[in-house]
Amino acid sequence: RGGDRSEDEGTQESDVEGSGEAPGGDGADGPDGNAGEPATGEAVEGGEGEGEGTSSSSRRRRRRRRSRDQGEAESPRKARSGRSGSDEVTALKGSTRLEAKRQRRREGRDAGRRRAVLTEAEFLARREAVDRAMVVREADGRVQIAVLEDGVLVEHFVSRSAQNAQSSMTGNVYLGRVQNVLPSMEAAFVDVGKGRNAVLYAGEVNWDAAGMEGQPRRIEQALKSGDSVLVQVTKDPIGHKGARLTSQITLAGRYLVYVPGGGMTGISRKLPDTERARLKKLLKEIVPDGAGVIVRTAAEGASDEELRRDVQRLQDQWAAIEKKAKSASAPAILQGEPDLAIRVVRDIFNDDFGSLVVQGDKAWSTISGYVDDMAPDLRERVTRWTDQQDVFAAHRVDEQLAKGMDRKVWLPSGGSLVIDRTEAMTVVDVNTGKFTGAGGTLEETVTRNNLEAAEEIVRQLRLRDIGGIIVIDFIDMVLESNRDLVLRRLVECLGRDRTKHQVAEVTSLGLVQMTRKRVGQGLVEAFSETCDHCHGRGFIVHADPVEAKGGGEQKAEQSGEGKKPRRKKAAAAAPAVSVPVLPEAREAVKATLATIAAAAAHAHDDEGEGSGPDGSETIAPAPEGGEAGAGDQGEGPA
Repeated sequence: RGGDRSEDEGTQESDVEGSGEAPGGDGADGPDGNAGEPATGEAVEGGEGEGEGTSSSSRRRRRRRRSRDQGEAESPRKARSGRSGSDEVTALKGSTRLEAKRQRRREGRDAGRRRAVLTEAEFLARREAVDRAMVVREADGRVQIAVLEDGVLVEHFVSRSAQNAQSSMTGNVYLGRVQNVLPSMEAAFVDVGKGRNAVLYAGEVNWDAAGMEGQPRRIEQALKSGDSVLVQVTKDPIGHKGARLTSQITLAGRYLVYVPGGGMTGISRKLPDTERARLKKLLKEIVPDGAGVIVRTAAEGASDEELRRDVQRLQDQWAAIEKKAKSASAPAILQGEPDLAIRVVRDIFNDDFGSLVVQGDKAWSTISGYVDDMAPDLRERVTRWTDQQDVFAAHRVDEQLAKGMDRKVWLPSGGSLVIDRTEAMTVVDVNTGKFTGAGGTLEETVTRNNLEAAEEIVRQLRLRDIGGIIVIDFIDMVLESNRDLVLRRLVECLGRDRTKHQVAEVTSLGLVQMTRKRVGQGLVEAFSETCDHCHGRGFIVHADPVEAKGGGEQKAEQSGEGKKPRRKKAAAAAPAVSVPVLPEAREAVKATLATIAAAAAHAHDDEGEGSGPDGSETIAPAPEGGEAGAGDQGEGPA
């Protein structure tokens, strides 16, 4: 009864809360006067109160339903209103691409402020921690360059053969002709004399050179069809996408990058703070007004005279480009970048490398001459490979290149990575694989595997030159400190990557998002071609449904069917076992079988004389054909 009372009280309380009126209010309105008022109190006392409380609550429910139905009948249904403002597309004042570029710059500045500048001790420790080497091989009309860190391949560059494809366009300066301007896309298509038109987005337009200073920055006002425009290639054409252009020209030198139309000086954050202060003071004196420079990491330790010569040489290059642009007719190339070997040595080879090994006559003369002129202090580190063995084979570069093109990458401890590239992004999945840990908990095992995976992921990104959006699915970790540790290891390893990158926050699903700028062709694209049958999908589509192959049930049935005949065959082959035919052996076998038969009969007799569970005697019937079976056994071998 106490349980019934509690349920009834809960019902009444919920009714009062739902109606929003005071207890007893409904009872006062009903036909019984104040019958509803004492209902709650009487329900606690006994069974009579319980019955009255139940009836009063039912009456209240009926009254509420009637009032609700009347209210709905009296109030007409509201007409559906039109779309609200939140359903309409919002336009952006000005250029969308410029706004996106400003947002990226703000995010980059915020990330730069959060990233501390290296101290002198940290800079030297990071440099001495890794043994770097560069290996160059010239063979079959192309040049391959490998960058090794502690003997492990981390970057690879290959020049396209002149017979198979055109050389890279990145860095070339052209006088292009505008073919079409699309205001809705904020882009212009420019003919640079390479067949396919290149694209120039509004975010890459030099507005000062176009005379748009102080005016709304709209690309249709800056460029018209048929105009000649000075552009530079920032990305080679990839797939169905044309080359990317910019009208903000930059000229790369040994120690710095010259920006003719810029007025700012940027210094790499990979340099120590003391060196940054020295370079900033020096560049204020040697950089001309109206121009800017970006200092590279190779400028660390460079003398004042070397920096002055570098700035003067780049100024002369820009003057020659302007002179050609005035006399040339679009489309025309004004300045081409040097070949691959010179570009890589200029951009990468510095004091951090312990050696530069070159195989090939032409490559040796080109690289050694450039180092003698531009970096005489590094001349002793450049050597020529004269051994009969291939230089890539001696450094195990070919072996690592073959593994770098696999979809699955094994980690040293037994874990694995699965790298899949799609049109939108690159997805990396981390698995424990064969790694089961060396004691400890599951959290420790997973964290160690993720730490190892973070280092290998960065190496694969650099080796394969993967760019765009990258999503990494690490194995789930419970502790926040372990997640921060893995993310910090990933960022530290990315510090060795010279390509621009940005790591975003971890998503709610535990995925790590990052972006990486891609400039080159990519390792897989350089050594592969799209399948003519599946066109890169990995499977062939048929007009009719195909039968499943390799299913689990079919495999089980096939394996079962395959095993049964083998068992039957083995059973059938059993009687064919050879038996000794000597008389002594035959008599010995007969005696043994007779002894076994007698022992079996004696056991049956003992069992028949025993008693059952209730004390009565039980007689076990002899098995049918028991003696015959023994006889068969005796006669069979005989």
